[in-house]
Amino acid sequence: MDFGLVLQTDPPASAVVGLMRRAERNGFGYGWTFDSAVLWQEPFVIYSRILEHTENLVVGPMVTNPGTRTWEVTASTFATLNDMYGNRTVCGIGRGDSAMRVAGRKPNTLARLGEAIGVIRDLAEGREAEVDGQPLRLPWVRNGKLPVWMAAYGPKALALAGQKADGFILQLADLYLTEWMVKSVRESAAAAGRDPDSITICVAAPAYVSEDLAHARDQCRWFGGMVGNHVADLVSRYGEHSSMVPEELTEYIKSRQGYDYSHHGRAGNPSTDFVPDEIVDRFCLLGPAEAHIEKLKALRELGVDQFAVYNMHDAKEATIDAYGSEIIPALDR
Repeated sequence: MDFGLVLQTDPPASAVVGLMRRAERNGFGYGWTFDSAVLWQEPFVIYSRILEHTENLVVGPMVTNPGTRTWEVTASTFATLNDMYGNRTVCGIGRGDSAMRVAGRKPNTLARLGEAIGVIRDLAEGREAEVDGQPLRLPWVRNGKLPVWMAAYGPKALALAGQKADGFILQLADLYLTEWMVKSVRESAAAAGRDPDSITICVAAPAYVSEDLAHARDQCRWFGGMVGNHVADLVSRYGEHSSMVPEELTEYIKSRQGYDYSHHGRAGNPSTDFVPDEIVDRFCLLGPAEAHIEKLKALRELGVDQFAVYNMHDAKEATIDAYGSEIIPALDR
């Protein structure tokens, strides 16, 4: 199993670079960041510094979207980084939540997202693609490689990930939902004539290594609120008791009272008081190292190839070190 570290690009950027270097020393293979231009600093600028100061770390957004930047700009940015540092990027992409809503725009449609996945990958790898009716190619790309991994929750998005993406990003670590969603993605891939096993499965969730469960929960409760934004979209689209979306995912947002993006992805977010302890325990990895190892082994049995640690709490360095010394070595065996 591979491991990734997920950070927000809060200033100073040097701190983000330092944590990514620490992660690589501790056995992490991927470095991810949020991508929301209003809330945080521009990640692609910081990726250049991360790549310069690491040896093998693969970097990318968790996740970008097809609306914030034009597709040729996104592709060119990835291709430039790959040309400079040797194909060490991955494009995590989704419809867009905070990046779009904070700027007063709606998340992108799935149709637009599906088209963007192919165009961005083709352009970044040196092939011709059509953008707004105009055939384009980046003539300077040589031996470019850009895997595109799609974030999804709902049935139509899961189907699209199976049809189009190189990888699937699931932003929660609930075992039941992971099994259901991975199965949906792989079935969609098979129906599209693709090899289902060729799709990389990445589960991303907060991890907090501690014997103090109450404190760990409080530090990670924000995640249930972040996931709740996407779940609320699903409920509005499919209905509160739709057979297309498991109640294990939708039930907990009944007490949700809106959401303030100024606290997005941060411990102590007041918009996440509705998230019960049960959801925090299901969606996150909490407790002593042994509990993390047990859940990660269960995720691996479900076909998960990478676990990406959302590291937004008061124990960033300690979590990276605990994973490096106790948890990652146990999953290598």
